[in-house]
Amino acid sequence: MRASKRDTRGAAGEARARYHRPGRRGPRPPRRTRAPDIPRMATPTRSRHVVLGVALAAYVLSFFHRTAPAAIAGELSQAFSIGGAALGALAATYFYVYTVLQVPVGVLADTLGPRRLLAAGSGIAAAGSLLFALAPAWELAAVGRTLVGVGVAGAFIATLKLASVWIPPQRFATFAGVTLFAGNLGAVAAGAPLAWIVAQASWRGVFVALGALSALLALAAWWWVRDQPQADAGREREAALPASPAPASPAVSASPAAPASPAASAPAPAAPVRWTRALAHVLANPATWPAFLVNVGVGGSYFAFAGLWAVPYLQQAHGMTRVQAAQHSSLMLLGVAFGSLAIGLISDRLGSRLGVMRSAACLYAASWAPWLLGAHWPAWATLAWCFGMGLLIPGFTLSWTMAKEANPPEFAGIATAVVNVGIFLGTALLQPLVGWVLDRQAPVVGADRAWGAAIACLAGAALLGAAMTLASRNPKWAPPRAA
Repeated sequence: MRASKRDTRGAAGEARARYHRPGRRGPRPPRRTRAPDIPRMATPTRSRHVVLGVALAAYVLSFFHRTAPAAIAGELSQAFSIGGAALGALAATYFYVYTVLQVPVGVLADTLGPRRLLAAGSGIAAAGSLLFALAPAWELAAVGRTLVGVGVAGAFIATLKLASVWIPPQRFATFAGVTLFAGNLGAVAAGAPLAWIVAQASWRGVFVALGALSALLALAAWWWVRDQPQADAGREREAALPASPAPASPAVSASPAAPASPAASAPAPAAPVRWTRALAHVLANPATWPAFLVNVGVGGSYFAFAGLWAVPYLQQAHGMTRVQAAQHSSLMLLGVAFGSLAIGLISDRLGSRLGVMRSAACLYAASWAPWLLGAHWPAWATLAWCFGMGLLIPGFTLSWTMAKEANPPEFAGIATAVVNVGIFLGTALLQPLVGWVLDRQAPVVGADRAWGAAIACLAGAALLGAAMTLASRNPKWAPPRAA
């Protein structure tokens, strides 16, 4: 029994027993002191969810603003006494600044960091939303919508920037699909749900609430978002450790068993790349431009239609109520949301980028035929058709991957931003163009034929995007051979 007790003492107990034997003199071993209680730190998973959740909320709100004018087009025309061209210009101001700021926000995300970009952008969007809601004239409303566009322009880039450091690389593509899915759910909320809310209350009250929500997101981004996991962990560790003016004991601070900090174990950052050189290289690469024009045609026609003209078209050309028309628009946006998740999985499973993009873009261009021919189908058929169009639209998102793969890896961010500009440039051109065609044609040939000409503009843009997929190649960038 006594031997078993001695065996269970361990190394520390044996050492203490040797020094306490009768007649044995020597220094007493140091008494083990109880380590100070340190509060339990937040788990990295919880921190990641908070950081990415705030960024996703900002991106969802940007999508809501992007497509909201479609559901309130009639109210905007009545409130400001404007025609189709002015309405198109009012909606397109968002896309004008969004187009111009795509490359600059990419640079700001790398220099200032996504935390500051999200916080400042959400604050600007809050001010713009309030100005838009309270504007007495369409000129001030246009200024407010411009501010909204400035504020939300960095939401997508900041979200992907945060994802690149907060989640494992093998899950980045999945998160990108989830991001697009969530964003399009915001666009769905700006369809039929917004039309129903506006029917019960004022559209101005809705945008006041959006301004307040944007202000809350600005505060959340500033307090909770961190640019790097190491910065978040370091901040919590400093708050948890008790302050001590004396240096740590060498036996403790130099313990070989102490785990390395995340900052110490993280790989050294790559040498910075001058963004001007990256931009010049991407613009000079011929493989960049077909993908850019695909986005101008497919992405531009989609946002111009779903983001503004779908509801007025279905009301005036097909005799639907606003709620019915908004339901069609929402189903198209819901199809885009599910298509965004599916298109990447299909492309990865088939091992093809260009083939999937060609198929989706060509089918999408063909899907405009019933609208061009003025077909009048039952409600269930038009609803299903809008959903099917939405499933095909996300094929253009593969242009981002093609542009990234056609350029050096260190220029991937700039290449993606340049190609992304095409979406918003196409929308900024097509939205006022459709309004101009309606204003010019309706007094001469009537509303039905005027809408036929307007839809032809959008279908022609979709056809341009499909043609550019046929002209595209799928080059793989390879580093130059050493001399």
